[in-house]
Amino acid sequence: MKADIILAGVGGQGILTIATVIGYAAVESGLHLKQAEVHGMSQRGGDVQSHLRISDKEIYSDLVPAGGADLILSMEPMESLRYLPFLSKEGWLITNTVPYVNIPNYPELEKVLKEVKKQPKQISFDAEAAAKEVNNPRGVNMIIAGAASSFIDIPFEKMEEGIKVIFGRKGEDIVNKNLDALRAGRKLTEKK
Repeated sequence: MKADIILAGVGGQGILTIATVIGYAAVESGLHLKQAEVHGMSQRGGDVQSHLRISDKEIYSDLVPAGGADLILSMEPMESLRYLPFLSKEGWLITNTVPYVNIPNYPELEKVLKEVKKQPKQISFDAEAAAKEVNNPRGVNMIIAGAASSFIDIPFEKMEEGIKVIFGRKGEDIVNKNLDALRAGRKLTEKK
């Protein structure tokens, strides 16, 4: 088992929370894990990426090499394009289609989405609408994590456990909202 994953987005979108949920599930499944975060800016709205390397064998580097990612998960379509050089030929791109327009020269959304659609193995969808459908508009990151779960060889129940542990101190309502978002994301990709 091996999964090299790049998580991409901007500050405040919950990239590190996705990494924590997947990482928890991997460790609880008895797998090796290496994780590295790179923050382009140390404020909300700045570029954030996280490398997750999961394997049943020892892992020596915490960074995914160029052309080595099995999965790129992006909270925002332009950020998904930024990391395409990391995607392997067999890898999947999963991205939210709703932009986070935090710069004055953000490219036309149609052009960005056209580039996303050129990828032979991509799943792009409005994750914000999916989160609103489960009454959790702040749960976009868990929608993306759930969508990714179909492509990571870790028991889904372990990801659910991760949410219970990570969000447990915030109360049962927050736990349940995030579980609902994770499950809704899973339903979007489990047939792929």
